[in-house]
Amino acid sequence: MVTERWGSRLGFLLATVGAAVGLGNIWRFSAVVGQNGGGAYLVPYLIAAFVCAVPLLVLELAVGRRLRTDVVSAFRSVKPEYTAFGWLVTGGVLLVLSYYLVLTGWVFGFLISWLGGTETTFGAFTAGWEPVGYFVGATVLTGGVVSLGVRDGIERMAKVVMPTVFAILLGLALYAVTLPAWGQAARFLFTPRFSVLTDAGIWSAAFGQVFFSMSVGQGIMLTYGSYVDEGTNLRTSALLITVTDIGAAIVAGLVIFPIVFSFGLEPTLGTELAFTTLPTAFETMPFGRVVAVAFFGLLFFAALSSGVSLLEVGVAAATNSTRLSRPRATIALTGGVFVVGVPSALSYSPMRLAAFGRPVLDIVDESVGTFALPISAILILFAFVWAVDLDTVHDDLGILYPLVRYLIPVILVVVTAAKAIGVAQPAWRLLVNRARRGSVGVIVAACLFVAFAGLGWAARDRLPAPPRLRRNRR
Repeated sequence: MVTERWGSRLGFLLATVGAAVGLGNIWRFSAVVGQNGGGAYLVPYLIAAFVCAVPLLVLELAVGRRLRTDVVSAFRSVKPEYTAFGWLVTGGVLLVLSYYLVLTGWVFGFLISWLGGTETTFGAFTAGWEPVGYFVGATVLTGGVVSLGVRDGIERMAKVVMPTVFAILLGLALYAVTLPAWGQAARFLFTPRFSVLTDAGIWSAAFGQVFFSMSVGQGIMLTYGSYVDEGTNLRTSALLITVTDIGAAIVAGLVIFPIVFSFGLEPTLGTELAFTTLPTAFETMPFGRVVAVAFFGLLFFAALSSGVSLLEVGVAAATNSTRLSRPRATIALTGGVFVVGVPSALSYSPMRLAAFGRPVLDIVDESVGTFALPISAILILFAFVWAVDLDTVHDDLGILYPLVRYLIPVILVVVTAAKAIGVAQPAWRLLVNRARRGSVGVIVAACLFVAFAGLGWAARDRLPAPPRLRRNRR
C-alpha cells in the first residue's frame, strides 16, 4: 500500500504533465507531422488524443487511486496469476527507459556543447566517447530525482522544470514568428489535406504518437494516480493533461517548422532534424547560439521529466514488492537500467556496437520501443476493465467507460498489428537513415516479453499480499 501523496493538486498536475510532455511532443511530433503531410496528420491525431488518450488517462489514474499501490501489486490484486503481467509492464517500461536515457544524454551533450560555444554536430558528437559520458550523467540525474521521493523529488522537480519548459517554448515560439517563413510553416501545420485520410499509415502513426507522447498505457499514470487525493476530479485532470500535451506539441511545431522552411530544410527528414539539420540552421541564423541553447535546453528538461516518470514505475514496484527502501531501490534499478542501456549507448560511439547488422539502439527501438506500449495498454485494459469491474473506477470513467471497454482495445490491437507488419514506424527509427524493416524487432520483442512474463509468473507467490478488491455489484 502506497503511503506517499502529492503535496498539492498543482504539483500533481505539473508532475503528470511532465510525464506526458517529453521528447515525443517536442521532437518526435514535428518529425511525424513532417513525414505525414503536415495538417493532414492533425485530424487523426486530435481524434486519437480525445477518443483514446483521455479515457486511458482516467482509467490509469482511477485504478491507481483506488488501489493505492504500484503496477505489479495492482495486477496481483485482481488475480495472483496476473502478477506476471505487472512485471511484464514494469520490465518493458524500464527497457524503454534504458535507451530513452541514451537519447536524453545526446540532448544533454548538445546542450552543453552549444552552451560552451563548440557547436557540435551529430557526426562529430558520436565520433568520440561523449555520448556514453552524457548517458551516465542523464542516468545519475534521473535516479537522483526519484531517490528523493514523490514530494521532495518528483513534485519539486516538476514545479521547477515544467514552468521552465513552457517559458522556453513560448520564447522560442515568439522568436519563430519573426522568421520569414512563419506563415508557410503555419499553413503547412494547420492546412489539412483530407484526401490523405484514407491512408492507414497516417492513422496508425497518429494513434501510435498519442499513446507514446502522453505516457498512457505504461503504468506511469497508474503509479502517479496512487499518490492522488480522493477529492481530485480525474476526468478534468485528464482533459487538462491532454490539452496541455497537445498544445506543447503544436507550439513545438510552430517553433521547428518556421526554422525548417526559412533555411531551406526538408520537413520530411524526420527526427534527425534535431541533431543534423537544425544545428546547421542555428549556425547561420541571427541569435543562433541563443536559440540552440534554448532549444536543446527545452528538449533536455522535457526528456528529464519523462525519464523520471518511467523510473518511478519501477521504483514504486520494487519498494512495495521487496523490503528495499526508496533510496536503495532507486540505486538498484538505476544501476540495472544503466547496465542494460550501455549497449545502446555504445552503438553510437567509436565502438559502433551492432547486432544483426544494425546498431543495438535501433534493435531495442524496433522491439521494446515499438511494442511495449501497446501491449502494456492492452494488458491494463484486460485486467482492470474486463477481468474486474471496480465500482469507483467505473464511476470515475462515467460516459468514457464504453470507450475503454470496447473501442480502445480494438484500436490497440490494430495499432500493434500495424507495427508488426511495418505499416507504422518504430518510435525513433527515423533517427538514423540506415534502419530497415525486418522481423528482428518482432522476434526480439517476443523473446523479451516471454522472459519477463516467465519471471513474473515464477515470483507471483513471493510478494506481499495485495490490496483486497471489492467487485462492482451492479
